[in-house]
Amino acid sequence: MKPIWIVDDDESIRWVLEKALARENLATKSFANARDAIAALEYETPQVLVSDIRMPGDSGLDLLQLVKSRLPGLPVIIITAFSDLDSAVAAFQGGAFEYLAKPFDIDKAVELIRRALDESLRETSVESGPTETPEILGQAPAMQEVFRAIGRLSQSNVTVLITGESGSGKELVARALHKHSPRAAQPFIALNTAAIPKDLLESELFGHERGAFTGAQTTRRGRFEQAENGTLFLDEIGDMPFDLQTRLLRVLSDGHFYRVGGHQPLKANVRVITATHQNLEQRVREGLFREDLYHRLNVIRLRLPSLRERREDIPILVRHFLVQSAKQLGVEAKRMSDAALQFLASLELPGNVRQLENLCNWITVMAPGQTVEIKDLPLELSQEQSGASSAAPLSAGAATGDSYSAPQHHGTVTAVATDASASAAGSPDAWLGLLEMQAASMLSGGQQEVMAVLGRQFESALIKTALKHTHGRKNDAAVRLGIGRNTITRKIAELGIDGAKDD
Repeated sequence: MKPIWIVDDDESIRWVLEKALARENLATKSFANARDAIAALEYETPQVLVSDIRMPGDSGLDLLQLVKSRLPGLPVIIITAFSDLDSAVAAFQGGAFEYLAKPFDIDKAVELIRRALDESLRETSVESGPTETPEILGQAPAMQEVFRAIGRLSQSNVTVLITGESGSGKELVARALHKHSPRAAQPFIALNTAAIPKDLLESELFGHERGAFTGAQTTRRGRFEQAENGTLFLDEIGDMPFDLQTRLLRVLSDGHFYRVGGHQPLKANVRVITATHQNLEQRVREGLFREDLYHRLNVIRLRLPSLRERREDIPILVRHFLVQSAKQLGVEAKRMSDAALQFLASLELPGNVRQLENLCNWITVMAPGQTVEIKDLPLELSQEQSGASSAAPLSAGAATGDSYSAPQHHGTVTAVATDASASAAGSPDAWLGLLEMQAASMLSGGQQEVMAVLGRQFESALIKTALKHTHGRKNDAAVRLGIGRNTITRKIAELGIDGAKDD
């Protein structure tokens, strides 16, 4: 094993670290300045590099930049003053493994160096992932059955009904069915029927003629026309209004439809794939779904397993999402320790793959160091596992639906804005990246009123934080936030915030 390099102009710090690491039977090599360390890199490399940030001549950040350009996988620990937040942020932006704040506890320093050493020695294939991202990841037997079904249906135009829990990847399966079908060169059009208001859904599906209703100033092609010769994917079909089910049945039966306000029948050459997380048989019995439409859609049923049924796939999904998230943010991909992967595989993850993906986005921004341990994960995950809490991680408001994927999940604006350690763990704009990813997740999932949902969470987070700093005095909080007293009183009532009091 290569030695651990210590670069610091303070001889006492070099001496203390050398002695502490020697007790751990770890070889070291010390340098009084960055220039000597840079020169030594020409003919040898360390296993781990520990460097002070402020030294005469080249700084620790200069050394970090050079090392990362030559040896991107080498863990670098930066030593910095406790109050020097800008330096800490710069260290992480430069790719540092972690930073040590002066004055530091020597035992904690050794523990951190041990973690960096384990990271350096760990063989991982994360960075050398496949050049082309697979459509769907999965090695579990349940997923292999899905792959076989896609293969059998590859040359067919038959209607397929995909069932499975929310967040399990039903649209990915629909896209794979299209990609491997004779219609692959034609359009794939997706529509979440639960996300479109009832009054607009008919026009979305079938289009409308000019003057068909107020605001219809031009003729508009619907999704059936847009998907001509291709595939139309109707997600959450179980939520389609009953009267529209009749129109959909007519199209599936004879291939003809009318635009809203139109009198000329149009022919549709479209393969229809539908999906739902609901029990359609039960909805038929309750009179909420047409039985004849159910039988027309249920020609081939493809059930997508939940993540709980394919726990062995969680490690490969985590590695994939961490690499994907790192590329989006332009940072180095984090790695999970074996213990952390086993912990994640033991969770229920009701939000399935979508929840896991959003968790990996959180890890990329918030977890300290490059190797993520169990203690680096959101505390709420441990609470959920023990049954102590079912709240979504870092939620800024009431959470419903899938953790990390429902509209109310991921109150990361609050977390990044109020947690000092989080501020040091990424750039000052890190929360914006999380906000963008959350908005993208909601928009791609067909969520309506995204601005309103996230806006309420943002306002709630700001007001709660201000009340915390003013010990519940709402007038003082209003002054701190730069809003009026009447405004904060109204917002507190609207958002259901407790703990506020008059000054």
